[in-house]
Amino acid sequence: MTVLSDIGHLLLTADLWHAALAAAVLLLLPALGGVISERSGVVNIAMEGMMLTGAFFAVAADLILHDPWLSALVAMVAGGLMALIHAVVSIRFRADQIVSGIAINIFATGITVFLINRFYGLQDVGHLPPSELLPNLQIPLLDQIPFLGRVLFQQNVIVYVALILLLLVHVLLFRTRLGLRIRAVGEHPEAADTAGINVYRLRYGAVISSGLLSGLSGAFLAIGISNTFVPNMTDGRGYIALAAMIFGKWTPFGAFIACLIFGLGQAIYDNNSIIHVSQYLLSMLPYILTLVVLAGVVGRSQPPAADGIPYAPGTE
Repeated sequence: MTVLSDIGHLLLTADLWHAALAAAVLLLLPALGGVISERSGVVNIAMEGMMLTGAFFAVAADLILHDPWLSALVAMVAGGLMALIHAVVSIRFRADQIVSGIAINIFATGITVFLINRFYGLQDVGHLPPSELLPNLQIPLLDQIPFLGRVLFQQNVIVYVALILLLLVHVLLFRTRLGLRIRAVGEHPEAADTAGINVYRLRYGAVISSGLLSGLSGAFLAIGISNTFVPNMTDGRGYIALAAMIFGKWTPFGAFIACLIFGLGQAIYDNNSIIHVSQYLLSMLPYILTLVVLAGVVGRSQPPAADGIPYAPGTE
């Protein structure tokens, strides 16, 4: 009963939900990218590697440029380039998309460690000063609202960027002609091609977009939350974002709800000093939630009909 009481008390604190929203946004950005990619028919499990690459290049660029905004842009480009590799292998050469994604994740782990050792000779690249991090915003007046002020109006700037992107991606996919075409090539590329839609171009754009968003998430992790880079610092978040996308049935708002659930699990772990439970047990919570969600939802979720199926003109 003591543990349940501690958790109940923790759930009533604004700091917990503040941390949960930040953790959710860290997953939301790659999850949105995954929704776009898979709606176009390309499976993307390489978001972990794209996040990790983005995190490294965000810190490396910030150490040189001393500008968090330009560094975040560099991180997005790095993530986009990793996505381009996945797109070429999966779309142009019609390789197995799962294998391609796993290979990119492994490559990202190795190349970031190599670059750290090559250029810094350390296990991490050192810490950045507060002036060179993505800023936290306190919205005047609104930040003084009890509870909600702390949760919603005292967040990092990337949180607000992600929430805006959530709305934009939803509108793009379900309220625009471009979104209709993206969904068409993910459901029936042969019919879309017959109608004059360039299947390859849309799939390339969708996959690269997922890399840009994953790279931005890596930048948020490295120069918005952690102010450093260490090997494997994404710690499986790209895979959890993939699970959130599936839980959300390949929709932006569905993925956001799932990200909030996983973010809450991460926030509870981060506040483990309040709960009298082994920190090792609590560290498993986000991943246990992932397994529960996948076990309970995947069997009933229907991905886009052509998701993961390479397209060759003239074939059904």
